[in-house]
Parts: sequence; C-alpha cells; structure tokens
Amino acid sequence: MIATLNDLTTGDHGRITKLDVSNRAYKQQLMAMGLTRGAEFTVMRIAPLGDPIEIKVRGSALSLRKSDTIGVQIETEDR
Repeated sequence: MIATLNDLTTGDHGRITKLDVSNRAYKQQLMAMGLTRGAEFTVMRIAPLGDPIEIKVRGSALSLRKSDTIGVQIETEDR
C-alpha cells in the first residue's frame, strides 16, 4: 500500500519511497535528518490534536509537523 506519513497511526511502520517536496532546501533538510529513499521508520506518537507526529528512523526520534510530511511518500504493509 502506498500512502504518506499523514495516513498512519501510532505503531505503524513502513519504508520511505519518495520525497515529493518542491522546496529544494527543505528536501535537503529532510534528507539530512535521515528521511531518504528506503529508510524504514515507525510511528512512535501522534499528538492529541494530530500535530506533530513523532517517528523513529535510523535510530533517531524525529518530530515533524503534519503539514511538513505531506510530500513524504511511503510504503506500508497491508493491515
């Protein structure tokens, strides 16, 4: 199943397939944080109002705003 990080719930895991971000500088920042193609991650927490989302990727915990994760395309296992 192909989705974005916004579509997941706590405990879900998957693999990043594409960064579809138009702002080149922001894309570089995401990649520097470890969000590269093929990186596996787990959704650790989602704030009560849905923003931010905390994920664990490459051994690090990242908190990302929901609006910033729209362009992060992922692949998950079917539930």
